[in-house]
Amino acid sequence: MKHLSGLDSAFLHLESPEMPMHIGSLHVLDLPEGYTGDFFEDTKANVLQRLHLADVFTRKLAHMPLDLSNPVWVEDEDIDIDYHVRHVTLPKPGSNRQLQQYVARLHSSLLDRSRPLWEYFVIDGLKSGQMALYVKVHHAGLDGQAGVQAAKAIFDLEPTGRVIKPPRLRARRNQYQLGAAELLGAAVRNTLHQSVGLVRSIPMLARAAKDTLALPRDANGKRIWALPKGVKIFAPRTVLNVAITNQRTFAGRTVPLQEVKFIAKALGVSLNDVVLATTSGGLRNFLRENNELPLEALSAAVPVSLRQDGDTSANNQVSMVSMNLATDTPDRLERLLKIHASSEKTKVAMARLKTAIPIDFPLPAAPWLMSALASLFSRSRLANVMPPLANLVVSNVAGIPVQLYFSGAKVVCYYPVSIPAHSMALNVTVQSYNGRLDYGLIACRRALPDIDELADALLDEHRKLLELAQAKVAPQLSIVNQAAALATGARAPVARRGGKLKAVASSSRRKRAASATA
Repeated sequence: MKHLSGLDSAFLHLESPEMPMHIGSLHVLDLPEGYTGDFFEDTKANVLQRLHLADVFTRKLAHMPLDLSNPVWVEDEDIDIDYHVRHVTLPKPGSNRQLQQYVARLHSSLLDRSRPLWEYFVIDGLKSGQMALYVKVHHAGLDGQAGVQAAKAIFDLEPTGRVIKPPRLRARRNQYQLGAAELLGAAVRNTLHQSVGLVRSIPMLARAAKDTLALPRDANGKRIWALPKGVKIFAPRTVLNVAITNQRTFAGRTVPLQEVKFIAKALGVSLNDVVLATTSGGLRNFLRENNELPLEALSAAVPVSLRQDGDTSANNQVSMVSMNLATDTPDRLERLLKIHASSEKTKVAMARLKTAIPIDFPLPAAPWLMSALASLFSRSRLANVMPPLANLVVSNVAGIPVQLYFSGAKVVCYYPVSIPAHSMALNVTVQSYNGRLDYGLIACRRALPDIDELADALLDEHRKLLELAQAKVAPQLSIVNQAAALATGARAPVARRGGKLKAVASSSRRKRAASATA
């Protein structure tokens, strides 16, 4: 057996029918040319052959007697592949919009906790002739980065696949559930271990918090415990900050990764800043057109990875920070720079806190207590009246930069499908893949029925940021080109303002220009 950490367990205990806690992804697939086989059967065979490559596919939950403590992971010796891999045919005409809305409905249903917590759906009937694959896995088993590692077990780098070494033969225990005494003994030992670890981490966490807050001192030299200047606990209320239902709506959009990198470099910010600014600008325009934009700046809850380099553990190692989206700032460049400043402050703070934040902590009586509190919060609709801590979730997952294949088919896209929550009915998750940046927007349908309009607003904001970056770079390129022309005696081309820049001067060309103007 393997114990869930306190953070892993929280994703289980906070789950409710209105707020399923699984994450997923949507992929459109190009079948091999001339393919005549049964892709659904090929998918089942492909997945079955690789289950042992990632723990998330072969482990299930074993619950404690009376739910007195967190469940543990145990190996499932009898996986029903026909249950976990399913076949769906879209009704005609099989549009991309139909596909995304069907995925939204699939994403709204809870996973069966008596089985390993994952499901695959092979979807055909697309009018393009392509296939689609929708995957969902419970968040208790992994975070975004661990999900990328699990994907490497299923996807290939070549259309011909790879040789998969079969699992080692082990004796079957033929035991559906562990004994009560065994489970309770393991629970007591793990709780003691978690408690000792938490106590040991408190001094380090206190020091890190003190250094991060940079608390001022009074006349006697004692630190004054107060929030830093400019820090706000609550965000302004919007249409997104309500209690949610289990109904979902989903929209996927794509921008070229190279364009996002160009914007970041030209404007002197990070790629993540550009993602936040794109979301901020799109959301600002969407709310303003509907007369729902608050005067105060919106804020986003942004997951921050606590995972060390090289750690591929199938668990959760993540924290959450609040980021200012500067939606109260009309000027696009100024808004981006405010987001960048907020991001830099957060990075400094997280660098001090990262190693001190505990992810494994004791939660006595957590299953029934936390589940009861989560159910009470949901059914009482308190999210409709309580001030929100943030307006939405925005997450940027570093994906896989190369072309992938699944069961011989080419993977065209990698749209993430994540979790809306009570008081934050919209989740915008972004994942890079093979030169693309795929945006996955998922929301409660009752809170945000027009999610396609918001998704289109994000695309429009990306184009505006690209034009802004091109306008900033164009005069610089013009000066470089003119200097190069003086050096060679040729007439320098002038970069066209507003058009897409096809190339940037090489480093050698810059050196010649610099020497010519020195």
